[in-house]
Amino acid sequence: MRQRQEIQEMLRCVTEKVFWAGITTGWLVWAQSSLWPDQFGGFAKVASRAVVLSDQSVWEEYGFQQAEEADYKSPAASFRARAYRLKDPTGALAAFQWLRPARSQPSKLGSLAVESADGVMLAYGNYLFDFRGYKPEVPELEALFDRLPRLDQSAIPTLPDYLPTRDLIANSERYVIGPESLAKFAPGVPPSLAAFHLGAEAQLGRYRTPKGEMRLAIFSYPTPQLARERAEAFRSLAGTMVKRAGPLVAVVFSPPDADAAERLLASVRYEASVSLSQYVPTRKDLWWDLILNIFILIGILLLFCAIGGLAVAGLRVRRSGREPMIMLHLEDRR
Repeated sequence: MRQRQEIQEMLRCVTEKVFWAGITTGWLVWAQSSLWPDQFGGFAKVASRAVVLSDQSVWEEYGFQQAEEADYKSPAASFRARAYRLKDPTGALAAFQWLRPARSQPSKLGSLAVESADGVMLAYGNYLFDFRGYKPEVPELEALFDRLPRLDQSAIPTLPDYLPTRDLIANSERYVIGPESLAKFAPGVPPSLAAFHLGAEAQLGRYRTPKGEMRLAIFSYPTPQLARERAEAFRSLAGTMVKRAGPLVAVVFSPPDADAAERLLASVRYEASVSLSQYVPTRKDLWWDLILNIFILIGILLLFCAIGGLAVAGLRVRRSGREPMIMLHLEDRR
């Protein structure tokens, strides 16, 4: 009998593990195949497929997780769209700067959104969307964003804000977070010089000058001390002009015009900002709300007592008609 119970217990455990493994596998399959909904606005999805990526090493460095392409049709039109899911918003920002069309213009759909003649590209959280043949409206995008799996809406890096905008070539910015993206966008810089193991990231941009194009990279480090050390290391690279500003190191590579490079470096400024976590009062911190809740509780207790008293009284009245009253006849004992 004991051996039979052990076998039954073992079978039960195995069945539970298989069940939960099936649930987990099914969830993963669903999560990996549902970036695009069956309906998008007035369009119906007619086909979808995984996206084959080039520069796989750069995508992996950006935290690539999944990419899906979908075809949509309506009675009047059709379009094709791609969605990329990355590990975090930093990867989405980097991919957005890399993939956006060179001649695209800023879009009103968001701070990381551009539009061209035939479509729109935008980053939202850790996602990047590319629409071809259609420009979606805000309500359509909001409905899409509400159903995104594993959405990460943490803050994006502030490093791009330090890139000077004067004479900047539109859409030439590139974000670098490791050796692979550095080799892709700034092949002349050794990864050991950038020292990504120290937590470095970089924002690159190209600028127009009367004597030719000029490349600027701004590297960010965790502390000003590390930035000071890295600035000295960058000065050892031939043909560079370097400036340190706080934890930032600005580097111009082989400038065609030294004066223009000096002016560009002078426009890279770091301003430290301190943000305090301010406590926001909630309803539980309001004294009048506390008093109101006390009176509400008293009212509930009084109502409960009244209902209980009426119930007991009614029960006694009901029983008094059925049971004779018990008489003690105490006067007979005198």
